[in-house]
Amino acid sequence: MKKQLISTITLASLLCGSFSVAAAEAPARTECIAPAKPGGGFDLTCKLIQVSLLETGAIEKPMRVTYMPGGVGAVAYNAIVAQRPGEPGTVVAFSGGSLLNLSQGKFGRYGVDDVRWLASVGTDYGMIAVRADAPWKTLKDLLSALEKDPNSVVFGAGASIGSQDWMKTALLVQKAGVDPHKMRYVAFEGGGEPVTALMGNHVQAVSGDLSEMVPWLEGNKLRVLAVFAENRLPGALAQVPTAREQGYDLVWPIIRGFYVGPKVSDADYQWWVDTFTRLQQTDEFKKQRSLRGLFEFNLNGKALDEYVKAQVNDYREKAKAFGLAK
Repeated sequence: MKKQLISTITLASLLCGSFSVAAAEAPARTECIAPAKPGGGFDLTCKLIQVSLLETGAIEKPMRVTYMPGGVGAVAYNAIVAQRPGEPGTVVAFSGGSLLNLSQGKFGRYGVDDVRWLASVGTDYGMIAVRADAPWKTLKDLLSALEKDPNSVVFGAGASIGSQDWMKTALLVQKAGVDPHKMRYVAFEGGGEPVTALMGNHVQAVSGDLSEMVPWLEGNKLRVLAVFAENRLPGALAQVPTAREQGYDLVWPIIRGFYVGPKVSDADYQWWVDTFTRLQQTDEFKKQRSLRGLFEFNLNGKALDEYVKAQVNDYREKAKAFGLAK
């Protein structure tokens, strides 16, 4: 009798478990909002899952990609929270730059707690590069020259003061004992222009994202002095040393992922979490991630939520130190 009761309870538990899984079905219509114009990182992030979800059979109809530029994600963030908070099939791309802007209050009245952080799909890393024929062979060489004469190095980057590119450059020169507000920094539009300026010797170093540099590395035109990752990266980039191993403790991941509106139901949210968890293990997804120059970084649901909030707090403290946030 006791054994029969246990079996009945076990069967009931299994049935309940099956019911809870079945309760969340795939959305009838899926959409990925890229908070920028076509091309660039947000578009890349949406296209990554647009292809992967369809190829792996997670969805039956192609995911729609729409563009909502403005404020490195600010316009899209406000639209989802205020106007489209409960759409079960809509995900919005975000990046480390989005989190940095959130930390500085650039998303208006909404903060990090106003959406449901869903999943990450990969990361890039910050780096510092010089021309292949530059006199600096190591990161220490560059920073030693900067320490002797702060005017001897002009940094080029694809974003303005307060951005990720500026912030990681400021943190780097600070480690050389140079006041970041006195460094020579030229802001360009996008990641390609600083490299063009470097090739023309208009700037002496480029602060950017590693994935943007890969084509130039293959042509032996650039020398990456350091990548801002915790450990050396795999494959062809394994020869690039980290800043940390050279004695400069600077780690700067550039995460890419998604969030959904604050009123998306628990069941629909969990469907996405489970779907991303499965998707990240597929060969098709890994192939698409690699094609877009991203490295593995899988956090979903609660784990991502905790990471994002910790990252925003960390960015806020860094921004405060430079007088960029309250």
